[in-house]
Amino acid sequence: MLELYLGGARSGKSRLAEQRVCASKLQRIYVATATAGDSEMAARIEHHQQQREADDWRTVEAPEELSAVIRQYATPQTAILVDCLTLWLSNWLAKEDDDNWQQVKGQFLHTLQTAPGHLVLVSNEVGQGIVPLGSLTRRFVDESGRLHQDIAALADRVVFVTAGLEQVLKN
Repeated sequence: MLELYLGGARSGKSRLAEQRVCASKLQRIYVATATAGDSEMAARIEHHQQQREADDWRTVEAPEELSAVIRQYATPQTAILVDCLTLWLSNWLAKEDDDNWQQVKGQFLHTLQTAPGHLVLVSNEVGQGIVPLGSLTRRFVDESGRLHQDIAALADRVVFVTAGLEQVLKN
């Protein structure tokens, strides 16, 4: 089963996605894509790692190699939560040689179609605002929107979250 949780920053999407994985009663794997670019982000990551350890999650860090990690850990007995796709996309677009993004995205979409088990993906919806000024920011908004559309087409369930409330878009 493939699920996609979309929403704005602090919308409650991660909390709801975590609850969904916990309800599956499968082995829980948390795939984190964040990198610590500064001390505040490092503290956030550490806090989340400690919280997941207390809640019996296995955490795997995957700032770039998301497809390989999913292929490695996805089984019929696992529920994998990936949080979050927009950070993963940022990691790829921030590289000096980001020309590989389309190939990486294609591999990822193929992995989603073939992976066993329960996959729950979390991502920030960033396309509801104005068109950004900078070219990198515009590319980020464009690529995240395209990625979300492609995943939503494959997903069994798509949920948009606002103020902690789920709006099921596809079920």
